[in-house]
Amino acid sequence: MDFHLTAEQAAIKALAKAFTDAEILPVARKYDEEERFPTEVMQKLRECGLVNLAVPEEYGGPGIDKISHALIIEEIARGCAGIATSLEANSLAAYPLIIAGDEELKRKYVTRLTRDGAYASFALTEPQAGSDVASLTSTVARHGDEYVLNGSKCFITNASHADFFVVLAKQKGLTPPDHFTALVVERSAGGVTVGKKEKKMGLRASDTASVSFEDVRIPVSGRIGREGEGFRIFMKALAQARPMVGAQAVGIAQGAYEAALSYAKERKQFGKPIAKFQAVQFMLAEMAMQIEAARLLVHKAVFLTGAGQPSAAHASFAKCFAADTAMRVATEAVQIFGGYGYMREYPVEKYMRDAKVMQIYEGTNQVQRLIIAKEILNE
Repeated sequence: MDFHLTAEQAAIKALAKAFTDAEILPVARKYDEEERFPTEVMQKLRECGLVNLAVPEEYGGPGIDKISHALIIEEIARGCAGIATSLEANSLAAYPLIIAGDEELKRKYVTRLTRDGAYASFALTEPQAGSDVASLTSTVARHGDEYVLNGSKCFITNASHADFFVVLAKQKGLTPPDHFTALVVERSAGGVTVGKKEKKMGLRASDTASVSFEDVRIPVSGRIGREGEGFRIFMKALAQARPMVGAQAVGIAQGAYEAALSYAKERKQFGKPIAKFQAVQFMLAEMAMQIEAARLLVHKAVFLTGAGQPSAAHASFAKCFAADTAMRVATEAVQIFGGYGYMREYPVEKYMRDAKVMQIYEGTNQVQRLIIAKEILNE
């Protein structure tokens, strides 16, 4: 057991931190206010090699270890969680392909993300099926060498910019529970319609929209894995992605904490900085302690994944605890700022808005607790 970063990991963290300080923090408020996709920042991230972080080197990705991946995401989210979410959407869409796609499919689509600068979306959630994946109503039917897809997806990250979608649907003719099939759907395919961009509380630099599929024809070669394996493939993808949501949450918490700590040292009341008051000191101490605990849970979860021993329980530990920590720390940061914390001129109100969705997306924290309970009870 070693809690020290390797020289390479330390260098990657330093690069991500320097990039965030120079290129994200100065513009985070602007992208949030304008609710604009961070095209310029994404291009700079690409130039620095800080994109498509989950992709192996053989497909044009950076080929970094999972700890390095988490370190980068934490730093980017410290600057702006919306930009971190836009960045990670490609990783999330790539996971099913990396996990179960054949070599031809990986070469065709994963390399488009890395070499062509394409965007992709992970299309799972539906208007009536979020946490309850079994309630998906999107369907796919096989007709010879083609599949025909019908249905609608909602809350899809990067949908307005995606060149292709990784989709889960129920296949007609297969029996439950093995009746889900995963497919890659080209944006240019006939019958694909992307809805209007959603107006969100937080993560405003991230694009979120609905996608509908009407008699979309997909070649059999666009199937990921075998027929009926889609649910397991998507669940494996989420198990790899959830610790990275935890890393985002740690980044939000760290950013809010740093802002509150700095402010507490400068803000004076009753003739001295408020950091001199024990009530504020206890708040800051609690924030620092919770962030460190969340970071360690994230790092253990990604370490296990990188070691070839992915753990559903540890992925849920990390995602759930870190998300709750982000919300708690951001709320306390606003409290330390007092009335100023409620003003959009200061950074902590944005951290608080961004933190909330960490408890909701990629499996609500209530669902994470269900997963943990199932694991510890061996059900």
